[in-house]
Amino acid sequence: MTTKELSKIVIVDDEILIRQGIKHYLNWEQEGFQIVGEASNGKEALEIIERTHPQIVITDIVMPIMDGEELTRIVKSKYPDIEIIILSSFGEFDYVRSTFQSGVVDYILKPKLDANTLLEVLNKAVSRIPTPESNGTKQQERMSVNHTVEKLISGYEADYDAELLTRVFPYDSFYLLGVVFSRNIPRGDLIQVQDSITQHYQSYLDQATFHTITFDRNEIAFILNINKDKSQEVIDFAKRVAGNHTNSGFVLSEQFSDLSQIGPIYNEKVSKLIQYKFYFPHIPLLREQDLQREIPTIEAFESEWFTNEWKHSRFQEAFSYLQEYVSEFSKCYTTDVFEFKSFFENIIFHINVILNNMEYDVAEIGSSKYEYLRSINEANSSSETVEQLNKFISQVNKCLHAERNQPSNLKMKKLLQYIEDHYADPLSLTDVAEHFHFNPSYLSNYFSTNNKEGFVEYLNKVRIEKASQLLLKDSASISEISGIVGYSDHSYFCKVFKKINGMSPSKFRKKHI
Repeated sequence: MTTKELSKIVIVDDEILIRQGIKHYLNWEQEGFQIVGEASNGKEALEIIERTHPQIVITDIVMPIMDGEELTRIVKSKYPDIEIIILSSFGEFDYVRSTFQSGVVDYILKPKLDANTLLEVLNKAVSRIPTPESNGTKQQERMSVNHTVEKLISGYEADYDAELLTRVFPYDSFYLLGVVFSRNIPRGDLIQVQDSITQHYQSYLDQATFHTITFDRNEIAFILNINKDKSQEVIDFAKRVAGNHTNSGFVLSEQFSDLSQIGPIYNEKVSKLIQYKFYFPHIPLLREQDLQREIPTIEAFESEWFTNEWKHSRFQEAFSYLQEYVSEFSKCYTTDVFEFKSFFENIIFHINVILNNMEYDVAEIGSSKYEYLRSINEANSSSETVEQLNKFISQVNKCLHAERNQPSNLKMKKLLQYIEDHYADPLSLTDVAEHFHFNPSYLSNYFSTNNKEGFVEYLNKVRIEKASQLLLKDSASISEISGIVGYSDHSYFCKVFKKINGMSPSKFRKKHI
């Protein structure tokens, strides 16, 4: 593409405000680009692409009719020379990740979209567009090494120029060296690490060549081409660079002899090793032979039991169970990293909600929980993730210790615990007052002052919560359940249930089952 030619762009997003915003971010022609069309979904985009022949497509990932993932797959299949940039929200990374196997350039988070970020990614896309010879043909343009390798990794059959590949890869053996960078590494440092790896490779191995594949901002791979008898030198090189760059994760495939094998080698071996590296931060260079350990079989986390222990103030028992579970869970290295981190995030939210419901002062914990969640999201290893949970538990323990030393809280907790233990009995304010040797009038006033609900309201809340659990897990009739949780009048039970849950018991059961 000559310097005078403008790179043609199609914008695809179902939100018109997003499309308008992108169009006004840059002086497009001044930067060397031209917007030739916009669409609200993938189906519309395909029609525009066929008509306008753009070099670059900027697309949202979640859209009606045809989403960005399907659009990417179709475009890269029909028009492999078109470069694609993905727009996404924070929670869609696992969805976005699948598009990288189809050869997208990069992704941009919508909340972080600005002119500089957009221009940087656009220039990256332009650098991947092959420059045609003045007398070349489109077929020759498609035979570039980048496109051949991307097709092979994506699982497409590549009709490649064998003579070209022989010139680029003259030796009889290949390795894939995968590198995953820390999420918060500055772009300048990232480039320095890449340059260091390539310079080290060229100086350490005299008869060897390499080719770089960029999957996303945080993951790249090097195709190492070398003679078969130099395998130990490759392993020594990989261990050395991994030891020199401890903030990045390195994995190395086994040796293979045919470039056409690169798809299965990457997708079935290297990409899995990169995922598993999260669980092996202490191993600088991860290889298949390092995975020779048994993965423990663990049961699902007992969330209901865990919550019940909290409600009965058996905090240390709950924490001990949680930490034992986490210790075993961290050994399950085949667990998806997103799933692993989600467990920790959910636990932090869950404990915060329980403490709040138990009337603990959780203002400090509530304000700091988002810092824990951010740190977990950015964690580069399972041990970093566990460390954040342990810090949270330490803070919660301090909160619990302070609350235990408040006499009024102790009295109130005893009252609430008594209700929790006897809610199924024909319980009244007078019964509870008699048990604790209080005057009923004093107890009523004390309960309302120290609890956000009065006695009757709180008792109903406990009973309806138990009834809700039984409606979902028990086959007993609604009438039977009303008696189980302490209501002698079935119609009154239904009235209270609807007031608290916003629907009748029968509708609640149907909706949730």
